[in-house]
Amino acid sequence: MCTLEGCGSHADMPPLVVPEADRRAFLKGLAGLPIAAILADPALAQVAGGGVEMISIPVEGGHALSAAIAYPKAEKAPALVIIHEWWGLNDQIKTVATEFAAQGYLVIAVDLYGKVAKDAAEAKTLMSGLDPRLATAQMVAAVGFARGHARSTGKVGTCGWCFGGGWSLNASLATPVDATVIYYGNVKKTADQLKGLKGPVLGHFATQDKSIDAAMVAGFEQSMKEAGLSDRLTVYWYDADHAFANPTGARWDAEDAALAWDRTLLFLKKTLG
Repeated sequence: MCTLEGCGSHADMPPLVVPEADRRAFLKGLAGLPIAAILADPALAQVAGGGVEMISIPVEGGHALSAAIAYPKAEKAPALVIIHEWWGLNDQIKTVATEFAAQGYLVIAVDLYGKVAKDAAEAKTLMSGLDPRLATAQMVAAVGFARGHARSTGKVGTCGWCFGGGWSLNASLATPVDATVIYYGNVKKTADQLKGLKGPVLGHFATQDKSIDAAMVAGFEQSMKEAGLSDRLTVYWYDADHAFANPTGARWDAEDAALAWDRTLLFLKKTLG
């Protein structure tokens, strides 16, 4: 059942078990379907999300970061670190990782929670309980891992949605990246906080969003200007609500999601290659 908070992998459904040979054949078939069609069906998303490999990335201080990696066809490719919504690293985000990989990127989908929320209350608890210092160290480790991976060209971008949109920016401030994509994430930053930003930033925001609103984004634009970085920022507004790019949620806007996706791919092509 869908709610305003979303639906899909956090809904109460049994796991789908598919034999490996059948899964590979099924994934070939899924490659011909629009990503929205896959994500709108929990069973399809579960299988498509199985196209990633789970890995552990060492983090400074003896910690570790769990992540899903999706490989492109090319032996060498630009890398993209993607960050989940407040639900956690669910099948939706894993499916998006495989789609980015199909577009030619080596994709690292981080897991900052270690679990997937079953409902909005649990998602809120997981988000509020996050240790920002540890999460920052984990994001720095993820970017370093992506940059140094044997199949990476050395170019790295970050991309996140909602909770992950804010952390896409946080990661870019903590360590240099070549591109930053923010989908309706928290961008409340001062000019001093932004001075460490190295690469260009693309932001997607929704006019009906009550939390990541026009006032916050205007403040972000002003801070970027004060930091001398206004030429590195591109902002797009959509007549939609928060989470409009998530096909598993009730706020999904197909037209705006497709437009934002195309703009994201164009931005990444220009910045990462």
